[in-house]
Amino acid sequence: MTRITTPFTARSTAHEVVEGLDLAGTRIVVTGGASGIGVETARALVAAGADVTIAARKMDQAEEVLADIRRSTDSGTVQAAYLDLQKRDTLQAFADDWRGPLDVLIDNAGVMATPETRTPEGWELQFSNNHLGHFALANALQGALVEGAQASGSPSRLVSLSSTGHHRSPVVFDDVMFERREYDPWAAYGQSKTANSLFAVGVTSRWADDGVLANAVHPGGIITPLQRHLPKQEMIDRGWIDADGTPNPAFKSTEQGAATSVFVAVHPLVEGVGARYFEDVNEAEPFSDDAPGRGVKGYALDTEQADRLWGLSEQLLG
Repeated sequence: MTRITTPFTARSTAHEVVEGLDLAGTRIVVTGGASGIGVETARALVAAGADVTIAARKMDQAEEVLADIRRSTDSGTVQAAYLDLQKRDTLQAFADDWRGPLDVLIDNAGVMATPETRTPEGWELQFSNNHLGHFALANALQGALVEGAQASGSPSRLVSLSSTGHHRSPVVFDDVMFERREYDPWAAYGQSKTANSLFAVGVTSRWADDGVLANAVHPGGIITPLQRHLPKQEMIDRGWIDADGTPNPAFKSTEQGAATSVFVAVHPLVEGVGARYFEDVNEAEPFSDDAPGRGVKGYALDTEQADRLWGLSEQLLG
């Protein structure tokens, strides 16, 4: 397959990515759209004419974001609906309340490097929230995505937000939930981000014939509420911020961080493309020790591991 390259760069913004595109009539869901890069993802898509639904856990925060987006654009439409990735009844309720076709599902919400936490089912929080919640939501919305493909005549798209954090760990199928190994917040995060990439592979292999394709995205390094579980000193030690809390200039703005998600969600260059991994608004190259912090590791796009993860996810969710 030819690697997809573009004129865009790591410093391109989401608005630059959609410049000249007319998304009128395109219906899009953005999970976690009331915070961080989710806000700018939604804003750029609305500015290009899309009908965007922000799926959010904190509805008061979502209402503030809606008002802000509406003030900044007079193009598409934006609304919010309640969704908590930790509460399966809200995932099903969101899908049950959805009416009509869905063209794009952007699985943007996530948590990072949390203290060891168990869900009521006993699952490790990051794997449960970042992967299983989105797995359940996408499956519940599959019919709407298929309907979107049929209505538009082109494949619907699912965008699964992974991360360069996937370099830290494959999915450890022998102990996914850290029941026998010592819990490490970064290993757990890395495993969940590998799962996000493998999910895109699994969706494409199972749903492509029905007109649904999925790709994974690394948005880049951005200071957002995603880091809320990290001590300030750890962020200083990692070089992410200085002692005053100022972000490292190498980090992206939220507008730049949203660019790759928006590109994969709606740009014509990604038409008919699935099971790939993108970063800096281009398709990523394979990981190399010569370029640490970049590229995609082979296990994150492995079809056998994707199948194994799909089976495990179905088993866990019943």
